Amino acid sequence: MTSPPAATVPGEPLRRPGFRRYWSASTLGFIGLAMTTVAVDALIINDLEATESQVGMIRAVQFLPYLLFGLIAGALLDRRHKLPVLVWTTWGTAAALAVIPVLWWLDQLSLVAVGAALFCAGSLGVFTAAAQQSFLPDLVVRGELVPANARLGQSMTTAQTVGPSAGGAAVSVLGAPFGIMIGSLAHVVSAVMLMRVKVSEFSPRRDETQRPSIVRDIRAGVHFTYRHRTLTPLALSTHLWFVANSAGVTVFALYALRHLELSVFLYGTTLALAGISGVFGAVLAPRIGRRLGEGNAVILARLLCAPAWLLVVLAPVHPLWGVAMLGLAQMVHGFSMGLDDPNEMGFRQAVTPRELLGRVGATMRSINRTMAVVGSLLGGLAAGALGYDAALWGVIAIFLVSAVGLALSPHRGARAT
Repeated sequence: MTSPPAATVPGEPLRRPGFRRYWSASTLGFIGLAMTTVAVDALIINDLEATESQVGMIRAVQFLPYLLFGLIAGALLDRRHKLPVLVWTTWGTAAALAVIPVLWWLDQLSLVAVGAALFCAGSLGVFTAAAQQSFLPDLVVRGELVPANARLGQSMTTAQTVGPSAGGAAVSVLGAPFGIMIGSLAHVVSAVMLMRVKVSEFSPRRDETQRPSIVRDIRAGVHFTYRHRTLTPLALSTHLWFVANSAGVTVFALYALRHLELSVFLYGTTLALAGISGVFGAVLAPRIGRRLGEGNAVILARLLCAPAWLLVVLAPVHPLWGVAMLGLAQMVHGFSMGLDDPNEMGFRQAVTPRELLGRVGATMRSINRTMAVVGSLLGGLAAGALGYDAALWGVIAIFLVSAVGLALSPHRGARAT
């Protein structure tokens, strides 16, 4: 076991062996997830011919576990070491994803089976996410939280560049089930790499005079999240952002694959452009956060979302200009996410007491993913009932409310240190 990094001077987080190994495993997992996303979209829309509402329901199923288990996961994870949880949930996710191609090759696959497999993967992902966000402060010092989140953000956005293109190519040549199997294998390798991480984890002190209580632990996380002067408006804005983003992503898949009739490869390529610009956003995130403050950096990022989705609405049904507009929209949106995430995560991890990190993160994730369920369902239903354009105008309006509300709150000008 390595000694905790708390007493060392802040610097480049990748110089720390523990973080470097964790970063490598996470990067591979991000690539596998990005490939799986494209393959699942192609499978349910093209191969299984799901309706608009069914596409929304399949997307919602992936986020439903956060509503059911998110708060419990955060409370449980604050009581134990995180690394073993990361290892075993990554193994489990690999197995859950592998079920889909196996059932396809056995000619037994249905939308219900896909939804069940994704629900299982999402349930494991609840505990993975709870462990990830409270594990990072064990690997780096406080002053490295934003740079460390930026490194992970750069990996994620790079994965969003490589993964969709590779996934689209694999699906085009070998079929959607094979693309999902590659994503499963990526999680297998990621789990093996996580097993090599060495770290001395924070052990929370428990009040021996009180019996352990899940309800009391959950309440403490909820109260801190929604009674904090600057964290509360950030949480509320993020909840709205998830409604808009999940609705937009649902409509975007239908719009590109069904309305514009893009090939899976071109669809993956447009998504990959978000990854390219997202890398630049993540690279600039620490610098912009230091210059403007993390609070203003998040506000700036969220203000970029509305014009990004406006470009999607304005995209013509044209084989060249339509794809170009969608690609530009993804680039603007990707940059905003690359800028947003490291500053939001670094700020939250800095202002939250160590013993509450898991619960505060789980509280926000649970509500965020619940909003994603709502957004996915609304996006699919609105696209089917009102048309793609009307649904996308609704997405733009919600993004604007999220950004402007945060800009008018005490979060404006907030800094992590």
